[in-house]
Amino acid sequence: MGPALVADIIDVFGSGAFSGNPLAVIHGAEALTTEQMQAITSWLNFSETTFLLAPTSPAADYRVRIFTLNRELPFAGHPTLGTAHAWLRAGNAPKTRGTLIQECPAGLIELRQSENSLAFAAPPLLRSGNLAPEHITKIAAFLNIDVSAIKAAQHVDNGPGWVAVLLESAAAVLAVKPAASYPGGIDLGVVGPHPAGSPAAWELRAFFSTGANTVAEDPVTGSLNASVAQWLLGSGRATAPYMAAQGTVLGRRGRVRISQSADGKIWVGGATVTIFSGRLEALPLMVPGD
Repeated sequence: MGPALVADIIDVFGSGAFSGNPLAVIHGAEALTTEQMQAITSWLNFSETTFLLAPTSPAADYRVRIFTLNRELPFAGHPTLGTAHAWLRAGNAPKTRGTLIQECPAGLIELRQSENSLAFAAPPLLRSGNLAPEHITKIAAFLNIDVSAIKAAQHVDNGPGWVAVLLESAAAVLAVKPAASYPGGIDLGVVGPHPAGSPAAWELRAFFSTGANTVAEDPVTGSLNASVAQWLLGSGRATAPYMAAQGTVLGRRGRVRISQSADGKIWVGGATVTIFSGRLEALPLMVPGD
């Protein structure tokens, strides 16, 4: 198979050891086929795995492909921060000090680097606007709540296909007990405010289809936090900077920092820590016809 590939496991958006969302990053992935990338991702069983490649755009510092358990994504948030962390830790330096440019199918994503943290600029929404009433009714049924508990609902798609619903409070978000499946698939964020003065201003939960209509909950989700921030800030429901909490129900302590620069750009940041680093010793054997 040639030289062994380097693989890192990064904890992203955590607030302590093993408290965020794990990400596997595979370096030097040019020799891998799309089928092998998907097979590696499915076997590792993290919500996403990324594959580092040489950039094709002269403006980019590196290129990445992002895979979930059953598909490739044009963009995702915690993979963006984790991949940037792994690329820097491997000894690479960006073309512009303090700024990284990631190339991915969604385009060029800007990241900024400070001494102890990374943040990415929220990409433009691919789809926004209110959800149809029948869509809201289906979501309420999935969440096992009354439709009246949903105070607002929006398309907030920046690549994965997110929709989001606003509940009255963080406590209401944490109390949700969703169904185990959703016919046709779903990528859903649920958000509610914490009481004033709380360490975190908002509580988020993210539910996504994993195949065959089954639904899983993501520990901490950068893309959803980015698009929800655009919604909350744009509608005047929130002011920046603020901290969002996620993963509480799963026993995680995810923390996502949302800020906004003078030019209106929204930044999504959080902690990134390498947990394991090693070599990928064997590639999955792709049998013709599989």
